[in-house]
Amino acid sequence: MGLYLYRLEGAALLDGAMYESIEADRSVTRQAVLTVLLSSLATGIGAAAKVGWHPALVLATSGVALVTWLAWAVLMFNIGTRVLPEALTHTDLRELLRTTGFAAAPGMLQVFALVAPAVATPIFVATTLWMILAMITAVKHALDYESTARAIAVVGIGAAVCLAMVVVMGLAFSRNAF
Repeated sequence: MGLYLYRLEGAALLDGAMYESIEADRSVTRQAVLTVLLSSLATGIGAAAKVGWHPALVLATSGVALVTWLAWAVLMFNIGTRVLPEALTHTDLRELLRTTGFAAAPGMLQVFALVAPAVATPIFVATTLWMILAMITAVKHALDYESTARAIAVVGIGAAVCLAMVVVMGLAFSRNAF
């Protein structure tokens, strides 16, 4: 447990060496999955601060967060290895999933929105920006990029596509609700 917390701390602090070790260590895949699950659940619980506590809504929000992370990670892998690779880019999907899984660590703090509903929005904004910075760090190291700008492009393009998908899904579900 202590080593897991150490990895979470390193990932949250944007420690490049930690991301390199996560990328290389196949044994931490379960920990990366756990990090994403906990972060997604924290998102669902934290969102309850804004809309009220409804278990189905918490599960639905957590599910959307989980699916969005997975889609974002797969998109970043394809964009980073096929569209915007550098000469040294060499990775597989599992390496990227491990590093981006740990990059979701700051999202665990979204649970605190439930404790302090008055600051729920700033908590979500701050943790989301923090996760984006962690994603950039994770992508840079997983894809062996020398350029941070290229990692920003990969993360940004992937995020834009995911955001568009979430908006379309939200519109589709909201129309069915009325």
